[in-house]
Amino acid sequence: MSTLKTAIITNSNGMELHVSNFGATILSLKVPNKQGSLTEVVVGLSSPLDYLKSDYLELNRCLGSSIGRYAGRISNGQFNIDGVSYDLSLKHGVHLHGGFNGFDKKYWNFDAVIRDDNPQMTLTYVSEHMEEGYPGNLKVKVTYQLTASNELIITYKAETDRATHVNLTNHAYFNLNGKGSILSHELQIQSDQYLEVDSQQMPTGILLETAANKMDRKERSEIGRQDFDGYDDTFVLNSDVDKAAAILSSEVTGIEMTVFTDQPALVIFTPKAFDQFSFKEGLVFDDYPAICFEAQNFPDAPNHMNFPSSILSPGERYQNTTCFKFSLL
Repeated sequence: MSTLKTAIITNSNGMELHVSNFGATILSLKVPNKQGSLTEVVVGLSSPLDYLKSDYLELNRCLGSSIGRYAGRISNGQFNIDGVSYDLSLKHGVHLHGGFNGFDKKYWNFDAVIRDDNPQMTLTYVSEHMEEGYPGNLKVKVTYQLTASNELIITYKAETDRATHVNLTNHAYFNLNGKGSILSHELQIQSDQYLEVDSQQMPTGILLETAANKMDRKERSEIGRQDFDGYDDTFVLNSDVDKAAAILSSEVTGIEMTVFTDQPALVIFTPKAFDQFSFKEGLVFDDYPAICFEAQNFPDAPNHMNFPSSILSPGERYQNTTCFKFSLL
């Protein structure tokens, strides 16, 4: 029987990361604020054991968890590889975040926890052939690293013994005040296009322009501006790799978070409210409590030829690196 384990690493500035092997989940991330103390910037439950409870798991909130084999939705619960059709697990007619028991609900193994000038931890998981309907035995590894410049670098790697689809991400919910709402945070996203979706939030295959509508975040502005009514959208990132994919900041704590990634898209998710969970340190949240930056390939890429390919073949290595850099305004 698998055992719940957690580990904590800190950098030289006091930045602290707490991770669980259940779902390779970020439980806590504390970063320096302008008041000279630390702010909890990731939403988490009051105890690591709470993530195992059925009432939490059934809601599929995936707080801070690693998502796979495929982040996002896949249409019709199936895809075709080399003329073979594979049927995936479905819930309410949708295959989401890897299925009923995706990577967020699996026990990973702590392979290494290094506490030195370059603190990091590595967790691994082996997804067996046909798990949730996906072909191939897939070996997955995630490394969480803290740098001296207050960066959290998340790197996912994967290898397979037969062709399969892979799309991994982390599902951390950020609030740079550590409580309340993100509506007063400022947000900027380097994106000129986003994916059109249908009534089930399934991509249609059409890319729409962000200009002159609520999806336009090229200029930094308050999240709660007049046209904001929540996001659950895929922003196609501009190809200029020197620019940050997104920037989030709070005047209250003075914390600015800059997101860099080698992935083609950011799924931005801002839930209207959280369920009545017990949050760590007794923190209380209001409407629009947090925001997710899910760096990944396009949802439903297996069924859209015009989307970037998500096929991983034997002999190839999947790699996905995202950096969350924290600084003070």
